[in-house]
Amino acid sequence: MTRGVTEHRRRWLRRPTWAGLIAFLAIVGPGIITANVDNDAGGIATYSLAGAQYGYALLWSLVPITFALIVVQEMCARMGAVTGKGLADLIRENFGVKLTFFLMLGLLVANLANTTAEFSGLAASGEIFGVSKYLAVPLGALFVWWLVVKGSYRQVEKVFLLACLFYVSYFLSGILARPDWGQVLHHTVTPTLSLRPAFVTMLIGVVGTTIAPWMQFYLQSAVVDKGVSARDYGYCRIDVITGCIVAVIVAGFILLTTGATLYANHIPIRTVEDAALALQPLAGRYCSQLFAFGLLNASLFAASILPLATAYSVCEGMGWERGVNQSLREAPQFYGLYTGLIVIGAGLVLLPRAPLLHIMYLSQVANGILLPFVLLFMLVLINNPALMGPYRNSRAFNFIAWATAVIVIALTLALVVTTFLG
Repeated sequence: MTRGVTEHRRRWLRRPTWAGLIAFLAIVGPGIITANVDNDAGGIATYSLAGAQYGYALLWSLVPITFALIVVQEMCARMGAVTGKGLADLIRENFGVKLTFFLMLGLLVANLANTTAEFSGLAASGEIFGVSKYLAVPLGALFVWWLVVKGSYRQVEKVFLLACLFYVSYFLSGILARPDWGQVLHHTVTPTLSLRPAFVTMLIGVVGTTIAPWMQFYLQSAVVDKGVSARDYGYCRIDVITGCIVAVIVAGFILLTTGATLYANHIPIRTVEDAALALQPLAGRYCSQLFAFGLLNASLFAASILPLATAYSVCEGMGWERGVNQSLREAPQFYGLYTGLIVIGAGLVLLPRAPLLHIMYLSQVANGILLPFVLLFMLVLINNPALMGPYRNSRAFNFIAWATAVIVIALTLALVVTTFLG
């Protein structure tokens, strides 16, 4: 980036290999966890629908999505490592309390809807395995609450990293689906475009599920909470890039699994539960169960992270004590928000006629409205020399970052419009 960053990177590269590996293992976590949790119930549903309706035709979109995700996430990690402050903290200090309050209010509404969607995915995956939602959802809610409230940051992070490993179920289900790998490669490197409204809407949906506002707040807070400093920036950057690449590869395997089976056999689906059940007669019981297990893991994982990310962000924005390492007495607002989001989100799913589909639409719309503001705040902050010093964006990186922001903003605004029209 700048000369200061380049010199630091050279010093880092000269370290012994074993010392570098140990240092990386000490830093790894925030980037991988944040990127992978974006493959939640809503993301899995979107990729499943894309594969079932259009086969491999949208695989190419995952290539630019990877670069966009890396650019946005890397900036957040860098700000956290250099300033030692979360994104909500920086927004409040630089843009005022009033603006921060309304931003946090929007984030709270969006993440409540997102949390409800995760418990909806937990209910669906439980029913695939023959477990009633009235048992699966309360037990899942109790587990995620206990994990964070009773654990330390290091314990919680280890559980989250373990949950990331279970995404391998989608790699296995993709192999069991026996796709045409030549066609997969062709559609990955060759863009397929159509002006049909349904295709455009699906393309927007695939892009829109990738970068959510909560991810930026959580990643930066996690970097700060872990004590990552500017000296560790190189390792933190590897963590972020690795997480983004793995998350998009998982998304690709979800898409090709349903493309190789449901699309090839002209089987329509409306939900991710339909997709998991429809896979059994086409690709075998193991493929179907692995797909359903992936949904269970992703829903439980995201149901832990989303309320946690919200509690971090709101408490940062309001200047309250926060953090998993704080006690309930030291951070009552933090634990109160976390508990409230879990109770309300799980409770809505248990209502007999809860409008879950409308809640999922609401979360998409809220994310789409918030994301442009968050990206603009980030770009102003990352280029502030008083905050970032030699770690601010270079001209080349600024060009990439602004281009990414403009494209993502345009697509998310289009997603909001198509969601309302749909």
